[in-house]
Amino acid sequence: MKHFTINELTRSATAQRLGIDNTPPAEALAHLEALVEHVLDPLREAWGGPIHVNSGYRCRALNKAVGGAAGSQHMRGAAADITVGSRLDNARLYRLLQQLDLPVDQAINERDFAWIHVSYGPRHRREYLALR
Repeated sequence: MKHFTINELTRSATAQRLGIDNTPPAEALAHLEALVEHVLDPLREAWGGPIHVNSGYRCRALNKAVGGAAGSQHMRGAAADITVGSRLDNARLYRLLQQLDLPVDQAINERDFAWIHVSYGPRHRREYLALR
C-alpha cells in the first residue's frame, strides 16, 4: 500500500457523527489491501497526483446510515468511491482507468463524474457503468 492507508479507506464523518464503529474485520482488511494493490495504487501511479477516497469500507450500520445498496461491495472492503477534485478531472481519471485495463470488477461514473466507484473482486468483470 504505497499511496493509500487503511485509515483513509475506513474514515467516515457519518460514522463519527453517529458513533458507529467502522473498524473492518480481517477479511475486509484483506479486500482493502487487494483493492489498493491491484487498482488504486496503479491508478495513482499512472495519474501522477493525489486521488481522494470519499468512501471505502463501510460496516453494515454505516452502509445503512448513508443509504448504500444492501449488497454493497463497500461492506466487504472491496470498493472505494474516489475523486481527484472536479467532474472534468474525474472524467479524465475514468478514461485513464479504462485505458490501463486494470482488473476492476466495476468502475461506475456516479452522477456525471461527481465521483467514481471502483471495486476489485474475484469476478473481475471489468464493467464500466454510469449512474445518473
